[in-house]
Amino acid sequence: MSSVSPTLFTLGVEEEYMVIDPSSKELTSHEQRIVLEGQKILKDKVKAEMHQAVVEVGTDICKGIEEAQKEVASLRQIVSTIAGDLNLWVGASGTHPFSHWQNQLITDHVRYNQIVNELQDAARSNLIFGLHVHVGMQDRKMAMHIANTARYFLPHVYALSTNSPFWEGRLTGYKSYRTKVFDKFPRTGIPDYFETIEDYENYVNLLIKTNCIDNAKKIWWDVRVHPVFNTVEFRICDVPLTIKETTVIAALFQAICAKIYKLRHQNLNFMN
Repeated sequence: MSSVSPTLFTLGVEEEYMVIDPSSKELTSHEQRIVLEGQKILKDKVKAEMHQAVVEVGTDICKGIEEAQKEVASLRQIVSTIAGDLNLWVGASGTHPFSHWQNQLITDHVRYNQIVNELQDAARSNLIFGLHVHVGMQDRKMAMHIANTARYFLPHVYALSTNSPFWEGRLTGYKSYRTKVFDKFPRTGIPDYFETIEDYENYVNLLIKTNCIDNAKKIWWDVRVHPVFNTVEFRICDVPLTIKETTVIAALFQAICAKIYKLRHQNLNFMN
């Protein structure tokens, strides 16, 4: 791997946090105050999400896992401090253990209003919190090859991240009920195999042409070639409780991509 460019396998980490009332421990709307205050410090690293009880953060492009860990730690500390100043808490888990989605407000935004109008209660009930890891790629052709092969590893890493057995006060019997909630959305789960990046792009264009979607971001698979960036994006995991857990999962996804890349340059694949 000594010939591999240092610009390969960069990392971007996105986490979705729950906003909690310190007294009741219920999810609560932060009325975008955490986002507004956070953007004064973090710019576009902190964003609103569909539900007002959710805050999303994302790192810059990180050269390696050590840098990613420092960024995640910094983002968590800043967002937690801002929330505390507003008499709120933030938490990390794939689902809240007892809050009901019917009581939570939807963010008034064109994109979210469109999704709710299209998917109705499937969207309103999608009160879940995930971890997304972007791994930088040489080009989209290589990204497609790696995404195809990485599908095999998704259940294994997913099993390490599961932390959402509760839903609306019930023990569901699932290690991660977050995934069962998200199953109601179309274009989720582990994707099919695409022979080439052109096949993938033709598929996306067909969905747009037939008015199934209006843009490629409405493909919510557990792994995807990102529609804009030259990254493979892993979306299957519950958001971890700790910084260390997030770091380990991000490092695993990065290592999987590097291994598949190395095998490709030896004219091999993992399944050979």
